[in-house]
Amino acid sequence: MPIKHLKLPEGGTKISIHNKQQLVVPDNPILGYIEGDGIGPDIMTACLRIWDAAVKKAYDGQRQIHWAELFMGEKAAEKYEGAIFPEETREALQELVVSIKGPLTTPVGGGFRSLNVTLRQVLDLYACVRPVRYYSGVPSPLRYPEQVDVIIFRENTEDVYAGIEYQSGSPEMRKVERFLKEEMGATFFEDSGIGIKPISPFGSKRLVRKAIQYAIDNKRKSVTLVHKGNIMKFTEGAFRNWGYEVAREEFGEQTITEEELYSQYEGKQPEGKIVIKDRIADIMFQLMLLRPSEFDVIATTNLNGDYLSDAIAAEVGGMGIAPGANMSDHVAVFEATHGTAPKYANLDKVNPGSLLFSGVNMLEYIGWQEAADLITTAYPEVLSKKIVTYDFARQMENATEVSTSGFADVLIQQLEG
Repeated sequence: MPIKHLKLPEGGTKISIHNKQQLVVPDNPILGYIEGDGIGPDIMTACLRIWDAAVKKAYDGQRQIHWAELFMGEKAAEKYEGAIFPEETREALQELVVSIKGPLTTPVGGGFRSLNVTLRQVLDLYACVRPVRYYSGVPSPLRYPEQVDVIIFRENTEDVYAGIEYQSGSPEMRKVERFLKEEMGATFFEDSGIGIKPISPFGSKRLVRKAIQYAIDNKRKSVTLVHKGNIMKFTEGAFRNWGYEVAREEFGEQTITEEELYSQYEGKQPEGKIVIKDRIADIMFQLMLLRPSEFDVIATTNLNGDYLSDAIAAEVGGMGIAPGANMSDHVAVFEATHGTAPKYANLDKVNPGSLLFSGVNMLEYIGWQEAADLITTAYPEVLSKKIVTYDFARQMENATEVSTSGFADVLIQQLEG
């Protein structure tokens, strides 16, 4: 299709995929970015400056990101005659392989379906990857927040994200109701809205496969399958069983079960082995408060992962600094995990941390660890001086409150120094 508004920067080179397995990242990659709605422009502007400064400092000009602005949400609607997810943007996200976006507006109870969900479905970004760790100086409700260091792999395309539901009283709902009650013998209250949560071997296995491979590549100790299989045995319970099956059949040399850890190894984890274990979802919330150090990589279904990732983020400072990404086998769209906060739009006020650390994860994903490390090292140094945005300032004594752009200024000065 003809390009309307997308302009790829001159001098940049697209990331490619070698043998359908490995990213090939040039020293001048073109990465896509979507500002987002509400506070999106404020935090994206600040973060672009920080990421560029870190790359320049780390590689002394030998490497440089060439940014290509892509359009979704309100800004896209203005440019593409009302289209909030233009085909041109979809093609560019796939072609560029690696991109990052700010928050996008999602109406509640009506209007268009969530742009975030649509993005994941259209590009088959089946894994929502949420690293959650503590940075020194961030206000936290936990006594020992430094014990929290987990990577959550949340299935992104099935379960409630399949979007199969029927409104109470609608003809479609009546048809499903008759089938369930008359042919399947189900019992439930009259006029119920009906939702269906499909969970498949294919979707479950590829999610768990990605989580285990991450654990291997990053020398993590365990992968925990989180489910509600004690109640929903053929969906949530099946997810658990398929997860163990992947570990056994595809990673048998690198993994052991928790049962084997104690029956064969007396509870002492052998070198080079990753422990595969599982926990019931509701108990997992308690364990992440009481014994968070016992968990490392988490693989779970969609709705469980939605609740769990936000709850764990609260333990280390909240959604304001929680990073995230949506991934297929190779294509990755990193994102701010919070909402658009429209009342703060254009006020240069909010914490850019979620988008900032999503960008750090993006730098790690393309193999630019040195630039990523500069930011993760500089960030707690700035916090130790109690120079923070308003959300942290109200939780600290004697803090210096700065704007979004002001925080970027201080962080850049710190990493350059």
